[in-house]
Amino acid sequence: MNKPLAERIRPKSLEEYLSQEHLIGDDGSLTQQIKKGIIPSLILWGPPGVGKTTLANIIASESKRPFYTLSAINSGVKDVREVIDKAKQSGGLFTTKNPILFIDEIHRFSKSQQDSLLGAVEKGWVTLIGATTENPSFEVIPALLSRCQVYTLNPFGKKELEALLHRAMQEDEYLKTKTIKLKETESLLKLSGGDARKLLNIFELIVSSQDQDPITITNDLVLKLVQQNTVRYDKTGEQHYDIISAFIKSIRGSDPNASVYWLARMIEGGEDLKFIARRLIISASEDIGNANPTALILANNAFQAVTTIGYPEARIVLSQCAIYLASSPKSNASYMAINKAQQLVKQTGDLSVPLPIRNAPTKLMKELGYGEDYKYAHDHKDNFVKQEFLPDEIAETKLYNPGDNQREQSIRTFLKSRWGDKYKY
Repeated sequence: MNKPLAERIRPKSLEEYLSQEHLIGDDGSLTQQIKKGIIPSLILWGPPGVGKTTLANIIASESKRPFYTLSAINSGVKDVREVIDKAKQSGGLFTTKNPILFIDEIHRFSKSQQDSLLGAVEKGWVTLIGATTENPSFEVIPALLSRCQVYTLNPFGKKELEALLHRAMQEDEYLKTKTIKLKETESLLKLSGGDARKLLNIFELIVSSQDQDPITITNDLVLKLVQQNTVRYDKTGEQHYDIISAFIKSIRGSDPNASVYWLARMIEGGEDLKFIARRLIISASEDIGNANPTALILANNAFQAVTTIGYPEARIVLSQCAIYLASSPKSNASYMAINKAQQLVKQTGDLSVPLPIRNAPTKLMKELGYGEDYKYAHDHKDNFVKQEFLPDEIAETKLYNPGDNQREQSIRTFLKSRWGDKYKY
């Protein structure tokens, strides 16, 4: 029992692997590649405890490749080069049996550390598998990212988490010696946050703390024994998502006091300041938008300032920005508009661009009517003339509904003055 429960029942084959059907199900995007042993360099992106490390091990096992692993937390450029040298000696160049180099938390690698991987990946000395909880577009250098396929792993749902608990009770040698009744699982699942490793750690803690037999798992028992769960902030995952969620929702709810409190929790916990700054940019657009366009400018400048000056002064910039966003009028109209537009595109497919607004760079295109009847707005009064810019099939569709705030009320008035009933809400 020296190993934690999550390690003891870690899946060793595709058949044992739970969830991520979009990747390793019968029609999953990785299934056939794994079975054929033809694996590209890839980045596994997803929240903690969804099986990134497990999947990397299974890929190596199923494809019968040498497997090397590094943790970005305690590995430097020298360690990377040593592992690459070993990998070069154990595999053939440009073959399906190239060694796999797995790097956990690759987003923590510096630019120089990531640069040290480029040659090995490009020349085929290793197949890189990186695991990250952060958006690779922000945290992986473009040169390395362009050489990798990115696969997104989803959080476990209730069905998968409960199946994991039942598997643990059936397969783990220690748990099999206990009579365990899962009377209630809501608190277990809620505390796990979709993190399988966290779920199993809590489950083992509860079981090992009980002397009676049978052991009946209830919500009250779970909450009583895991009171300390909400005390610490763990930037590697345990409360990473809960605290940032509380931070953004406090801003959205126009509460500067709560916003600064949750900001302080993240700063004191050692959270990546750039991660916080990026979320402020998203909030400025998603939750404030055109109710106060300056918010996006301030948030973007805050990100630049945080990047430039670093800690500890960067905390002041983040505080200023968070308070400004929380105290600003709110609108999600732009966010809702793009959601509606994307849904409309999925429903209607690739509709043709109306002829009047098509590009007509060639004589043939002009003869076919491309650009014909287009009205140049600047040739008309108020730099505006009525014409339809949407495909005929969805003409007159309303996607943007200005929010109920002073700034967007002026936008509403402007649109109505130009379009009349077309933009009447």
